[in-house]
Amino acid sequence: MSDNVPISTAELERRPTVGGVVDEPATSSERWTGIASKYGLLIAFLITIVVFSLARPSAFPTGRNVESILTNAAPAMIIAVGLTVVLVMQDFDLSFGGMIGLASGASTAFMVKYGWPWQLALVAALGFGLLAGVLNGYMIAYLGGSSFIITLAMGTVLTGVEFAFTSQNTVYDGIAPGFAQIASGQFLGLSNQIWIAAVIALLIWVLLDRSEIGRYMYAIGGNSEAARLSGVRVLPLRVLGFVIVGLAAAVVGILIVSQSSSYAPNGGTPYLLPAFAAAFLGAAVFRPGEFNLLGTVVGVLFLGVIQTGLTMLNLQTFVINLVQGGILVVAVLVSRLGARSR
Repeated sequence: MSDNVPISTAELERRPTVGGVVDEPATSSERWTGIASKYGLLIAFLITIVVFSLARPSAFPTGRNVESILTNAAPAMIIAVGLTVVLVMQDFDLSFGGMIGLASGASTAFMVKYGWPWQLALVAALGFGLLAGVLNGYMIAYLGGSSFIITLAMGTVLTGVEFAFTSQNTVYDGIAPGFAQIASGQFLGLSNQIWIAAVIALLIWVLLDRSEIGRYMYAIGGNSEAARLSGVRVLPLRVLGFVIVGLAAAVVGILIVSQSSSYAPNGGTPYLLPAFAAAFLGAAVFRPGEFNLLGTVVGVLFLGVIQTGLTMLNLQTFVINLVQGGILVVAVLVSRLGARSR
């Protein structure tokens, strides 16, 4: 057909336009690229489940294993969804590892060393998380400090306070039964940890995706100055983000002691990298390039499935590290295929 053949008005009306310019329909390749960009991680997650299920059909695809994965992932879920709030606003928090340790150490010391009721020890641990979040937020939002440097330094301070409480001694007894029941107990056949993580994730999802505050937080992350000029209270909201992370870290510290009925120094460090990994993986699903709560949840579960599946295969540690790292790299690359085309 010649390029000079006129196009009827009716045909133009049937063709989508953008800004008055005819927008050609997406090709099949573009559609598949868009799907890979938006759901690549989710697809990789499902493929991983299928592979491990085929490799260990009698152990992996079982209800007991699913519950075990969810229970083990619950603390990581709590801190990762809390971290997502500050990442949405383009801030960082590297102090939550120290806060997890402080909550563990302080709650243990208050019960074992000072004889406090476990309920009061729990409240005190949460209070430390609240205070740490306020201090981080104030120094970063109001005093203009770098979130990277301030929270890195704060993490060291919190670890020092933890060691002051515990003298770096491991504690194996003296944890109140009621405190231990927080994590080790069950409700409706599932571990309390699963329910606690689910409730916290739901609350933060409502905050970020279903509230005006969440829209403001995303606006701050997009352009803080433009948000301020639009009337958004940028500084208090940034402080709120750090408070949420501090409280989430305190909850994780409490669960660690409660689950094992014991305390070990510096127990929060192992959660630092997985929390960031889950949040950044989550930014490659549903809304590529943007931190989002549902994506973070998928990221946490993906990491949990990989860790459990590789362990069930009885692989050597170096092989697990290589395979785990490779899977994460491939998943992120697949999820980002469409980024260059946008």
